[in-house]
Amino acid sequence: MSDDLVEPVDTALRDQGESLVDQAAHAVEAYRAGEREPLAALVHVMTPLLWHTVRAQGVDQEHAQDIVQNVWLTLVRDIDQIRDPRATLQWMLVTAKRAAWRAVRRTRDEALRQDADEHATDWLTTPVDELPDSLAVRSERDKVLWEHVRALPDRCRRLLGLVALVERPDYAVVSQALGMPVGSIGPTRGRCLAKLRTSLAADPTWSLS
Repeated sequence: MSDDLVEPVDTALRDQGESLVDQAAHAVEAYRAGEREPLAALVHVMTPLLWHTVRAQGVDQEHAQDIVQNVWLTLVRDIDQIRDPRATLQWMLVTAKRAAWRAVRRTRDEALRQDADEHATDWLTTPVDELPDSLAVRSERDKVLWEHVRALPDRCRRLLGLVALVERPDYAVVSQALGMPVGSIGPTRGRCLAKLRTSLAADPTWSLS
């Protein structure tokens, strides 16, 4: 277990007192023996602590409820595999914290991807008479270009919208925004540009524009 998890968990255990560690251990042992009441009592006592742990990581209420429920479901599912019942409480807190981190990371990445998509295409739908002069001059040619870009597969469209016209794109940012490994961005960009060139070459309006 990493140091960044041990200290918060140990603090939580000290705050709750040793009795909660004992209660969790007893609940596991009793459940294995066919007694359900101790685990039900543990759920009542532990759920607020798990909820606080998850929410403290920045998870919203809806996702926090799902995470806490999944922690309990995982405990019941794997309860026969627990080698040291006295480690149950610490395991639950660590599991909740890690699940919360994953949820926050997914939410952040989804927001980045959505923002990247909007940033890459928002000006394409702007009427020509509302575009800045520098863009209006190129509007007709750009219109043809972006019609072909939008006809590409979604993966290519999103990637080219971010990097195709940038001299030195930040691949780390692109990777995070699109969920694409950094090492695959260059080759994928090349293949997408090749598809775009083939499409444009077959369009007589492009050669005339």
